[in-house]
Amino acid sequence: LDLAPWQPDIVHCHNLHSFKGPMGHFDLTALPALSEKVPVVLTLHDAWLTTGHCAHPVNCDHWRTGCGDCPDLGLYPPVRADATAENWRRKRDIFSRCRLYVATPCRWLMNRVEQSMLRPAIIESRVIPNGVELTRFSPGDPREARRRLGLPEDAHILLFAAHGIRGKSYKDFPTLRRATELIAARISGRNILFLALGEDAPAERAGKAEIRFIPYQSDQDVMADYYRAADLYLHAAKAETFPTTILEAMACGRTVVATSVGGIPEQISPETGVTVPTGDAEAMAEAAAAILDNKDTAKRMGAAAAKSAWNHFDQEKQADSYLSWFDDII
Repeated sequence: LDLAPWQPDIVHCHNLHSFKGPMGHFDLTALPALSEKVPVVLTLHDAWLTTGHCAHPVNCDHWRTGCGDCPDLGLYPPVRADATAENWRRKRDIFSRCRLYVATPCRWLMNRVEQSMLRPAIIESRVIPNGVELTRFSPGDPREARRRLGLPEDAHILLFAAHGIRGKSYKDFPTLRRATELIAARISGRNILFLALGEDAPAERAGKAEIRFIPYQSDQDVMADYYRAADLYLHAAKAETFPTTILEAMACGRTVVATSVGGIPEQISPETGVTVPTGDAEAMAEAAAAILDNKDTAKRMGAAAAKSAWNHFDQEKQADSYLSWFDDII
């Protein structure tokens, strides 16, 4: 705290396992002393603080009882040896000496927190949904967006966006690929183009469909155009918290077909999209093809998605919720 010219009223922490600055990762042993001096608000974006290793436990409940005997050391962030039980105990001991204000973007993650070794450290908790910048992510003319991006106007375009699509197993690109192949087999009369945005790689075929890889885009206006250019946004992850890409797609008026994991069911309603079981390419393809085959349904659901984003996922509302909480804490 002595690095600042004055002592802050609040310290707001986010992911403590992915700090990429010159100092490396955050040292969790600093949390007890820090929370003793000033109120510390901790926003979780995944489950890493509740486990002995991974950010997204996939089909594993070891985090409830102490980890150890880890079924997948390669899950993000990967580790080379199984010290998960010791890591879990160290976190528990650190949290036993902390007093924290904890926020999550969805009720699903808060439920996990309340069942974890982080629970005794919590003074107060709140669920504050992620928001998006609605002045940038908003409905627009799909044809204009396609022209700007150099995309075909006569194809059905499917979109998925993630940083490092094939390198993260829990994003489940194989299911997306298979679903795209099945969609193309069901749809006649128009080409199917699947845009995998977030990775630079040669284009490939999935049956009758083309898969085109698009490098990661840092320009939000360009990202908004990709959402507008798409007919559907697909999301097949095996594990998620509260993906911003789904909110951005909804804000741009796009219907979403996604797996029913994590906080995704809190983002999508039957009026705005469809949720399917994880790993079920058949169900994803069936839902997507039904929407693509009915322009009125797609238009109605897209409009409802944009309205839902406007009502519930405005970045300004997210900021106001945090500022109001800060004021209460101080």
